[in-house]
This record gives sequence, C-alpha cells and structure tokens, in this order.
Amino acid sequence: MTKRVVSQLVVSAASLSLTAAFAPSGLTNIAHLSSKNHHATRISAPLSSAASSDDVIDADIVALSTNPTLNLTPEGYGFSSPISRVMKESGKSGYYRAKSSESVVDVMGEIGKNEVALVFDEENDKELMGIFTDYDFIRLSTEQARARTEEESAVFMAAPVSSFMTPAEKLICVEPTSTASQAVAIMTNNNVRHTVLVDKCGPNFSFIPGSSVDGVVSMEVLLNLIQTDNRLSYTKLSEKFPGLANKPIEQMREELKSQANALANNEETAKKDLIRAGTAILGAGSIALYASQSAWLSSHAELAMIAIFVLGYIGIIFEEVFEFNKAAVALLMSTGLWVTYADFYGGSTGLASATVLEQLSEQLAEVSDICFFLLAASAIVEVVDAHQGFKVVTNLITTKSKKGLFWVIGFLTFFLSAILNNLTVTIVMVSLLRKLVPNDDDRRLFGAMVVVAANAGGVWTPIGDVTTTMLWINNNLSTIPTVTELFLPSIVCLVASLFFLVNQVEEDSSLAESTLPPPSPLAPRGQVVFWTGIASLLAVPVFAELTGLPPYLAMLTGLGAMWTMTDIIHMDDEEEDMKVPAALSKLDTSGILFFLGILMSIGVLDKSGLLKDLAVFLNDNLPNQDIIATVIGIASALIDNVPLVAATMGMYDLADYGTDDKLWQLIALCAGTGGSILVIGSASGVALMGLEKIDFLWYAKKVSVGAAIGYFAGIATYLAQNAVLSGALLGGSVSP
Repeated sequence: MTKRVVSQLVVSAASLSLTAAFAPSGLTNIAHLSSKNHHATRISAPLSSAASSDDVIDADIVALSTNPTLNLTPEGYGFSSPISRVMKESGKSGYYRAKSSESVVDVMGEIGKNEVALVFDEENDKELMGIFTDYDFIRLSTEQARARTEEESAVFMAAPVSSFMTPAEKLICVEPTSTASQAVAIMTNNNVRHTVLVDKCGPNFSFIPGSSVDGVVSMEVLLNLIQTDNRLSYTKLSEKFPGLANKPIEQMREELKSQANALANNEETAKKDLIRAGTAILGAGSIALYASQSAWLSSHAELAMIAIFVLGYIGIIFEEVFEFNKAAVALLMSTGLWVTYADFYGGSTGLASATVLEQLSEQLAEVSDICFFLLAASAIVEVVDAHQGFKVVTNLITTKSKKGLFWVIGFLTFFLSAILNNLTVTIVMVSLLRKLVPNDDDRRLFGAMVVVAANAGGVWTPIGDVTTTMLWINNNLSTIPTVTELFLPSIVCLVASLFFLVNQVEEDSSLAESTLPPPSPLAPRGQVVFWTGIASLLAVPVFAELTGLPPYLAMLTGLGAMWTMTDIIHMDDEEEDMKVPAALSKLDTSGILFFLGILMSIGVLDKSGLLKDLAVFLNDNLPNQDIIATVIGIASALIDNVPLVAATMGMYDLADYGTDDKLWQLIALCAGTGGSILVIGSASGVALMGLEKIDFLWYAKKVSVGAAIGYFAGIATYLAQNAVLSGALLGGSVSP
C-alpha cells in the first residue's frame, strides 16, 4: 500500500466518528433530520410495542460506542458518553418549565433562552403534560393565519400553551445511563431534535407518566460534546501511524493556536485581560498591605477609607464594563471599610475595640431593619401577584397610549408613596408594570419614572420617606405644615421630571398587543389576598405609630398574616406556587445583599465621622442654608440620604432652627428628591436595579437629567412659595 493510500485511510478513520452520526441508515445529510418535525415527538409510524430497544435505534451509530476500532476516544467520552455526563457538561437543564395555563406568547419569550418548554400540570407541578417548541409555534401560526379578524388572531397568542403543545404520550426519552450514540440514533430515527431525559423510559423509549424529568437533551448539545471529545482520536491516530509525513495532531494544534491567537487579538479580550490583571494586582496588594499591619495604613486610615469607597462605587457604577456583580462589590467595599475603621482608624491597636464592635452591631441592626422590610414587602407583593390580585388595578387601566399610561402610573405612584413608603410603592408598581408594559426597554423607562415619582411623593407626608420620617420623629417637622408646605414643591418636581422623561416614550401598538387578558372579575380568593396584602402595607405606619416599634416588624407581621391566610386557603391544594415559600424563592437575594453592602458602607463612614466632616465643610464654605440644603440633596444622589440628614440634624440645634423651620423643610425636600438623580441615590432606585436589572450608566444617560430638572424645579417652587408665605425673600445665612 502506498503512503498516499495510507494517508487517505488515516484521514478517513479520523473523521469517521464525526461523520457517522450525520449519515446513519441512508441519511446522507443532517439537514434531512428536519424533514418533518424537530422536537421530541414520534412523527413516523408508531413503533411496535414488541420491538426491543435495539430494534429502534441505528446499529451503525451504536457501534461507535462499542467497537474499539471505530470509537477512538476513551470509554465514557465521545459517542460512548453517558447522557448524565452530556447534561453535566452543558451546564443547563435545556428547557423552560411552563405551567399549562401560561400564555403562548409568554412561553415563546422563554424558549429563546431555553430552546424548548416542558409544560407541567397547573395542579400537580410534577406531572409532565407535554412539550412546546418553535415548531409547535409554527403550527399555531399556521392556524392563526386563517383567522378572519384581528381579535380572533389575538386570541391565539393569549391562549394557554397547553392548547398547542405536543402531548406527553408522543414524547421519546432517554435515561441517564443511555449513551450519546443511542441518543443520536433515537433522535435520528424519529426525526426529532430534542429528547427528554427521565429516570426511567418505557418500551421503545416512550415516556412513562409519573417519571422524574431531569432535563432535555438536544442534538446540538450532543454533537458539540462528541466533536470536542473526538479531538482525542487525532492523538490516537498519530500514535498508531508515527511514520506519517503529514501528522494530523501537530497540524490540528497549530490551527488551534492560530485560532486562539485570532480570538484573543481584539479589544474585548484585551479589556477583559486588563481588568483581570488589575483586579488581581489590586486584590493582592490590598491583602499584603493589611496583612503587614503597615504603619502607613494606620496614619492614613481616613485616606484609605475614602479610596476604598471611591473604588467600590466605581465598580458599582461601571458594573457592565467590569462584569462584576454589584452585590459582590458592595459587600467587599463594606468589609474593607469596616476592617480599616476597626483596626487602623484613630490610633487603633490592630484589633477591633469594644466601641467599634458596638457600633457595628448598631449599624447592622439599622440596616437589617431595611433589609427585612424589603424582604417582607417583596414577599407580600409576590403573593398578591401569584393570586392575580393586581387585576383590581389593571382592570381600571384601559388606555392603549404609552404616554398616557406614563402619566397615569406617575401620578398613581406619587399619591401611593405618600401613604405607603416609597420603597414599598416601587416594589408594587414595578410588579404592576410587568403586567402592563410588555417591552423590556419601555418597562425600564417606566420603572425609572416610578423611582422619581415615589421619591417625590414620599416627601410631603411624615410616613412617605425615611428622611422625612426621621425629621418628624425628631420633632424637626410636624404633620400639618409638612403636608401643606411641601405638597406643591413635590408635585412640581414630579410634573417637571415627567414632562422631560415622557419625550423618550415612543408611541406604538405594543400596549394594544399586550398579553394582558381583557378585564375580568377577580376570583374571591384573589380579592381576599389582594385586600389583605394592601391592608398589611397600609397598616405599617399605623402599627409603628401605635406601638413605637420599627416599621420592619409591622411588615413582618403582615407577612406572617398573609402566610397563615394563604396556608388556610390552599390547605387541601398540592400546588405550592400560590404560597409564601414559593414567593420567597423568587426574591432577588443578590439585590438585598447589595442593599446590605451599600448601607453598611455608608454607615461606617458615618460612624467614623467622615460624613460629619463633610457637613461641617459645607457649613463653613457655603453662604446660606438654601445652598447647603441643595448641595445635601445633590450629595444624596451618590451617598445615602439617611446618614446625610442625620449628620445635618446633628449640626444644627432645634433651639436655633425650630420645628418646621425652612431649613428642615428644605432638607426634607432636597434629600428626598435629590436621590432620584442617580439610581443608587435612594432605596427605591437600588430596589429597581435589582428588580429590572437596570445599570448605573443607563439610568444616568436616560433619567438623570430629567430627575435633576424636577429637583431644581421643586426647590424653586418651595423658595417662591416660602417667599409668598413669609412676605419677603429670606437669605437665611447660617451662623457659624
């Protein structure tokens, strides 16, 4: 045999394991696999129930996993890979878990991420009813095209997915111990692209009702793994034929090196490499500096804390650029600040003193109040949503104009945040927007508007915003003057901001094409849950006022009441999605941890006196109280307004500036509305970041200018109103 013939044989053998899967049983092209249907259903003639498993899969493909001459990869790899390994390597389940009542349009949105949807029974979430793929959607679209009216056509999209799925009895399946070659053969012979992975299959790979579903295996995932594993075959071939002039393994390695170099030679990869290197250097340097107990750190602790805070905020602001999760950055920032303060600040000996430990406990208690409040409020809203309680509101909103809806939601948020707190209202309204606004980009803008409206609405009542509440509890403000004198500036702030932001809303037919069903009465259970949830939220300020206990305890009490009530309502139901544990599992834990990190960081700056120093600096360098309050409001866009207002309360004595003095009212207005200028400036903004995955730069680009316009319009309105009420323009310079 000539060398040329040997080379051809070697190349043929090397490619056998890749090509065999594409040409079994007379199929000469993989495209032929999609001639009829592409998901895990039997579309050819039913297989005989008497046939064995070996009779219904392609022997040529199975041979690849059993014949050592054909399968050059090690056992358990390539075509002999067990399906359990295939799923582990893919790192995903391969499907979206849909309820039988979910609409087709909602399921289609998830299929884009997961390829297919497995549809489970509404009552028994372990019972698989069928599968829905893009090809089921094509079948639906074909029927939809026959519709005679637009209304009739829209019914198809809002129809439950169970109406158009492929039923479970037509599915084929594989087991975890099945091999890749078997799965390829099964899918090839049945002309499908997906097969369901279960703990046990029936005869001829049929689905047994009640089987435990572990995932969905796609042809694409299988072939990707097989092709990756088969690189090993080139190594074996090179060892078998060492005399070949054209060694395939060396050639392949050189090609891989060239490809890797080409991929690395771009700006995106260079940016990532630079970020990784910079992060590693910064982390190693910080650890070394702290571990060495450096004298420089002890003498420059204030500078170190400021540097940690600035670097942390840069990491949060440019989250999308650095690709660091903001919760991780916030937690690291708070830890770094507390370690620096405890071990190096103010002549510390290197260990936290009893005073610092007490301050840490106090700060954690304060932050935990807010975190538990957020947790309980979010859970209540989730439970109400699970029972479709927001139908009470959505049934009343009939406008199909996006700009009209923008104004409606803005004013609704404004007045709700006056009787609830702005954080709770933000959570409720964002949940409501998910029902009303189908487009993601539109919903982000609406959500940002909710933050502006909630912060403006929380200013003019003592229970609407935490800073107003602080001033009210400390007797800096009283109820009637706060409501009467801050209402007009607050609503001007809202209107001015909305006038600017509404110009970014583009009218289209998306609301008319929304997946919301037509208005329908809410079921009695839903009404009970909705009104109980609203009562739980409204009772928070009443509970706090009557008992003197913090608001988070009232919110936890409301959650406990909702939990007990829903357990009673669903006592005989196996469905868990309607109960509180299911709602808790849906909460954004990373968002709550981000909140924790931010507030703990701000707290240590307050405990160390750095914020007090900032307030003194403002007092010494700014000419009057109007400008001081304005600057405090702008600063609250970057730094949490609670410690800023607390520091201001410590600077100015009630003996000099009595209850309802212009200074306190202006600080309440500025600190409340100034937090809207940046998304990280308020609790509602931080909550929105977690709920709608809004990043700092998007908010700064789209919303900050509008929020700033409203902020300055509100201040101007208050000063003009105060001048009219007092009969003269007051300079109000602050005495040193």
